[in-house]
Amino acid sequence: MALQRRCLTARGRVQGVGFRPHVWRVAQALGLAGHVANHASGVVIEVEGSAAQLDAFAVQLLAGLPPQAQVDSLTSHALPPQGEHDFTIAASAGNTAQVRLPADSAPCDACLAELCQPAGRHWRHAFINCTQCGPRYSVTRALPYDRSATTLAGFALCAACNADYQQPASRRFHAEPTCCPACGPQLHYLGAEGTPQAGDPLALALATLQGGGIVAIKSSGGFHLACDARNAGAIARLRQRKHRPAKPLALMAANLASLHGVVQLDAAAATLLASPARPIVLLPRGGAPLPDALAPGLAELGVLLPPTPLHLLLWHEAAGRPAGTGWLDDAQAMLLVMTSGNASGAPVAIDNDEALAALAGIADGFLLHDRAIHARSDDSVLRVDALGHATLRRSRGYVPDVLPLAADGATVLATGSYLKNAPALLYGNAALPGAHVGDLAHPAACVALEHAIAALQLHAGHAPQAIACDNGEHFASQLAAQLAAAANLPLLRISHHHAHIGAVCAEHQLHGPVLGLALDGHGVGDDGGAWGGELLRVDGAHSQRIGHLAPLALPGGDTAAREPWRVAAAWLLQHGLASEAERRFGHQPAWPLLQQQLARGINTPYSSSMGRYFDLVAALAGVCLQQGYEGEAPQRLQALAQPCAPLAEAWHIDAANVLQLAPLLRQLLARPDAATIASLWHATLAAALASWVLAAAQQYSIGTVALGGGCFANRTLLAALLPRLQQAGLAVYHPQALPAGDGGLAVGQAWVARQILANKETDPCAWPCR
Repeated sequence: MALQRRCLTARGRVQGVGFRPHVWRVAQALGLAGHVANHASGVVIEVEGSAAQLDAFAVQLLAGLPPQAQVDSLTSHALPPQGEHDFTIAASAGNTAQVRLPADSAPCDACLAELCQPAGRHWRHAFINCTQCGPRYSVTRALPYDRSATTLAGFALCAACNADYQQPASRRFHAEPTCCPACGPQLHYLGAEGTPQAGDPLALALATLQGGGIVAIKSSGGFHLACDARNAGAIARLRQRKHRPAKPLALMAANLASLHGVVQLDAAAATLLASPARPIVLLPRGGAPLPDALAPGLAELGVLLPPTPLHLLLWHEAAGRPAGTGWLDDAQAMLLVMTSGNASGAPVAIDNDEALAALAGIADGFLLHDRAIHARSDDSVLRVDALGHATLRRSRGYVPDVLPLAADGATVLATGSYLKNAPALLYGNAALPGAHVGDLAHPAACVALEHAIAALQLHAGHAPQAIACDNGEHFASQLAAQLAAAANLPLLRISHHHAHIGAVCAEHQLHGPVLGLALDGHGVGDDGGAWGGELLRVDGAHSQRIGHLAPLALPGGDTAAREPWRVAAAWLLQHGLASEAERRFGHQPAWPLLQQQLARGINTPYSSSMGRYFDLVAALAGVCLQQGYEGEAPQRLQALAQPCAPLAEAWHIDAANVLQLAPLLRQLLARPDAATIASLWHATLAAALASWVLAAAQQYSIGTVALGGGCFANRTLLAALLPRLQQAGLAVYHPQALPAGDGGLAVGQAWVARQILANKETDPCAWPCR
């Protein structure tokens, strides 16, 4: 038999996912010699055998990949045979920083079986994991991904775990976070004052929850605050202590069977909920009686399944510690509120001492452990419906996964937005969106943004060649300027709404000019004004504003965004409906001041924001006069909307291509109830927007439309708009893997910056002002 030797290089998500043991098993089964090792260029495999054996190896290698593995490319070249007889897993060679690491993932079936096996050494082990599951992103301090580079470095493996770790046939071969109760992290339960409590930590935590208390739980990427979701008093205490009067709270259930009746669950939603990422999924309410305080005024509930063994063990404890996994097929009565463990405005806590300080006065108990969290990652939030899935917050379970891009280009770091911040890094033909940071009003969030940027550069393995940021002046932009100056890199300030459309172009790999419909709450426009209802012609680096919504007056400036009645009152006053304004809003304490501000033009900026139009209509409908959280007014309005025919003669487009919605607002004033107003608003707005876009498509001879901005998180609006555009023959794209709102902005900033940098190479005059 003539021997041949081949060198294969696998690139993609091939580290920390059991790929090398998979290679070893395939080689062993085929009787091949050689070795496999992590390398700077990917995972490098040298195999020696007959030509038929080597051909079979390449096929079987890709046919049975581990669940978390993803091979983007597999290249091969011939080498001289060396006459080896064994196949081995060799030590990592060189810098493996460019080998992608997977996100944290929920426990696999094999680990669940061990978790619930009383005779096994992993019985009720809250930190059970293997190469197929467990923490990755949250515990990794450096690359290459070795145990010494994780937060498990200080936990020496016992003899049994070390044997698993060293055995290629084991599913824990080089599972860097592997451990057992004898050698791994330990659980602790502390009381409200931070005093250690004697007894089983899980039993103590469960007793607190069942008694109506609030427990802070250390998850994989940050803390949760939990309470009994069926206990209205516990929910009220959580809201009062956390200063969260109305924002919806997520629910965690043991399994899919436990969610029947709680939400309307279809196959797509079930698949998403049970995926290794374990996101929060927004779904229509079911018929089960639950406290209204979970999501006041909203038609959806956010639900998730346990993302870690620790969470699942609370249900195991409640079920009486059953042996085996059969109990996981049955509905479990306990439902828990599971919301981010943070003080108001701060990012989710990740450190034990930080949590004890930040959550003091909120939590009645703390379920802690001594495995450190290196990288913060809050829960991801998605919605799934007839339009497919939409990402509202991209973090745990999805970071540091990359999105493929249409082309290679410069490495660009983007610092994102002021609200719902998440940075991003584009390198090669990949976009790496960073973990959700949140609003940057809190100093701790600004520090968290710096940490998130460091994590991006660690996992990308590339230093930026340029820095991109928003064109508004806030911390993310200031940080970008500091980073650019420190590294002597170009700084590119990208128009907010250009970036929204750029994010859609990046995600869907769009080329050439597109019509961009950018609808959101606020962003600084090219003229320095407040934009938010924009029709753009976008062609890579270039963006032209070709239309916008008629501007609205915002008496009180930013206060108007928090108090929708101000926007509605100002519109009524400006349209000769003073008596109607006073009848509806004259009881507001600030009513006299608002009249003066409007009359004198004092602190009354104007904005073309679509978000403020939603606020206006919500106030006219009496649905929301003051918002307890960002987006409350449009969400409450959407919850009431039902499909209906649009109103006739309810808008017009003027000579300057400004979409005038005043006729629609006047017609809504005469409607008798909030549900009718909400329904007509959504249906007619979709018809108006479609008319506007179709006219522009014909005028500019563009057949591709990109929909971006936070208003497209409104699936009622999107579902009414999409078919109108598609039936007219337009190709329409909207965000799915990225958030439509500011959580996806950084990818758009970096994508636009790349186009600008490419233009500079061919046309130096195209370089923008810094």
